[in-house]
Amino acid sequence: MWNNYFIPTTLEETLQLLAERREKARLVAGATDLMLELERGVRKGIETVIDITRLPNLDRITLDENGIIHLGALVTHNAAACSKLLRERAFPLVSAAWQVGAPQIRNRATVAGNIVTASPANDTITPLIALGAWVLLASEKGTRQVPLAEFYTGVRKTVMLPDEMLVEIAFPALHSSPAGSAGQRGTFLKLGLRRAQAISLVNTAIVLDFGPVGLKSAVITLGAVAPTIIHATEAEIFLAGKELTEISIARAAELASTAARPIDDIRGSAAYRKAMVKVLVMRALRQLRDGREQSEVPESPVLLWGKAAQANGKRNIGKETLKAFPSPILTSINGKEYIFNSGHEKSLLRLLREEGGLTGTKEGCAEGECGACTIFLDGKAVMACLVPAPRADGAEIVTVEGLSSPLEDGQEEPALHPVQAAFVADDAVQCGYCTPGFIMSAAKLLDERPHPARDDIMQAISGNLCRCTGYYKIVQAIEDAAKL
Repeated sequence: MWNNYFIPTTLEETLQLLAERREKARLVAGATDLMLELERGVRKGIETVIDITRLPNLDRITLDENGIIHLGALVTHNAAACSKLLRERAFPLVSAAWQVGAPQIRNRATVAGNIVTASPANDTITPLIALGAWVLLASEKGTRQVPLAEFYTGVRKTVMLPDEMLVEIAFPALHSSPAGSAGQRGTFLKLGLRRAQAISLVNTAIVLDFGPVGLKSAVITLGAVAPTIIHATEAEIFLAGKELTEISIARAAELASTAARPIDDIRGSAAYRKAMVKVLVMRALRQLRDGREQSEVPESPVLLWGKAAQANGKRNIGKETLKAFPSPILTSINGKEYIFNSGHEKSLLRLLREEGGLTGTKEGCAEGECGACTIFLDGKAVMACLVPAPRADGAEIVTVEGLSSPLEDGQEEPALHPVQAAFVADDAVQCGYCTPGFIMSAAKLLDERPHPARDDIMQAISGNLCRCTGYYKIVQAIEDAAKL
């Protein structure tokens, strides 16, 4: 899929590579979009991939003395979804991050990557524009700040130059206050074709500044209804100075609907999208009026990190210089050291299966949709089909083959993991193809939460699809495994 793959350990190395390779190079962190584009042949002319996951200090979420929140380029969606700072001072972003993909996707995909991909249906862009965000772009020539609203020029088009890297996202923190009192509060809602792993048909972010009587101001942004994220300007103007009554909410929602300029496509008609803009804006405004905006996003979302998860590549930071592939990939799989002298141009899934002979990890969709290829990468559950093989270098990987306990003296068979044993006891298998992915997700859930609630289980397996069963036996097996 690529000729050269670099893993730099400093920003200076990264910018130098970009300056040299320009249009023929692509930066990746999660790589969840790029892997799909390369597999489908959508992204042409990419000869070099530059993996920035080992750059230091870019995975931080901070609040400075001026009330500005800063997100580094390596902040993942799961990191944003579980951030207490963001929940208190930038809730629309938390809501959007939590609704992206499934836990395995959110463990790899970054907010910066979502921004750079530049699809108008990407969820985190809508709240960031509502929050007044800007981005910091860096190259060997220096840095520049660009307001996010001015960053986009069309569908999947931005003002970034070929030698630039997005290193930071920043925006003013909301002035939080208890529900019903003066202050700023916001939310984000989306409509997809299913509860998880769904691209937005329509989404909206709303930030309101509540005064003692009525609204001081309102910001309403809409996604997936125009080539770029847009403001519902007439609705914003209308709400200023108003109280959130049913009449004013209905009128604002109608005005927001008229701002939408959607298209007809296979997922929905333009007329349906315009109607759903009205519905979502009404729901969001009612939630904000009633102080219920955070009720649908769990305070402690399931992350599938487990207890001992490490930040991506953190054990390598500062211990290596620039690594270039093709060269041997040195990695640990199920506690055993592996050296792969071939396969650097593949996905991690195919490296494991074809080069490592570890066929328990299944290839279902190869698009990050089914979860059959779920593994643990540096302690976190991810979908191996969306991970470039060189990312395994220096990493610790666990596949389904590594869940059972090693053979001890006198044992004929290894002891099964409690989840594996429960799946057998409860007949939670039909064709069995999806089973390794379900077992990996469930095992990581129990590592993270030994006594999960039913909703925790549903969150954990939201990225795993089964085409044979009704999931009832699977959920039962996970519940029973928690009792062991």
